[in-house]
Amino acid sequence: MRLAVNDQETAADRAETGRRLRAARRATGLTLRDAARSLGVSTGTWSAVENGHTRIGEERLHAAARLFRTDPDGLRGAAGPVSAPAGTWRDFPPLRLAPPLAGALDAFVELGYHGASIRDIAARAELSVPGVYHHWPSKQHLLVALLDLTMDDLTERARAARAEGDGPVERFARLVECLALFHTHRRELGFIGASEMRSVDEPDRSRIAAARQDVQRMVDDEVIEGRRRGLLAAPRPREAARAVVTMCTALPQWWSPAGPLTPETLAEQYVGFAADIVRAGR
Repeated sequence: MRLAVNDQETAADRAETGRRLRAARRATGLTLRDAARSLGVSTGTWSAVENGHTRIGEERLHAAARLFRTDPDGLRGAAGPVSAPAGTWRDFPPLRLAPPLAGALDAFVELGYHGASIRDIAARAELSVPGVYHHWPSKQHLLVALLDLTMDDLTERARAARAEGDGPVERFARLVECLALFHTHRRELGFIGASEMRSVDEPDRSRIAAARQDVQRMVDDEVIEGRRRGLLAAPRPREAARAVVTMCTALPQWWSPAGPLTPETLAEQYVGFAADIVRAGR
């Protein structure tokens, strides 16, 4: 598997954004570790952002601007955001990852985290082993960076999808559609998100798990509110919401782009399945 390039953001754009972030951090006297902790990411992930090896989402960029007491527009490189703002959460341009991250994703999907070596990752990234280690101290740092990227992207999309809905039933449907689309269009990221959380060390495991719970809570809240208003009849709304999310996050285990169902067709079907689970009126 080789990940295609999204023309919206070049390596030079990422490098320029990283340079500006690093300068802003240093101007406030914060260490790399301090900034990462305040922004809720691992030190390795924030180092990758500052070195231009991974993108930063709009929400995290604005959080960094607040932390560094600067204007977010002055931090962004030339290309602008590559994650999904409101209204474009259904759009999935080709995934852009720096070569070590692309190689790690490929290796983790094929071999599993524990089965993949840095040599496997380097071969897929078309780099030397020292070339991977130059910016990534360990395989663990690569895994955490991929999971951070996954949750940043999914959370932004879920919030945008939820904001489009009018009332709890419509917001619930938008969230289900979003989850189904993400776990098909971004199936490789979804696959390691489901299969490799057990491989993440603390404190990153708890932090990433909390981000996953935030997405679950969005769905919980709409089902609970729909039940309270009498619009949904699920006797156990929280358990029903968990069943719906689990159904969506399992998609990378079996869905293939070579199969007969497109992500959009599948998402439409899953919205119907989810409505049955929560007993929505049709």
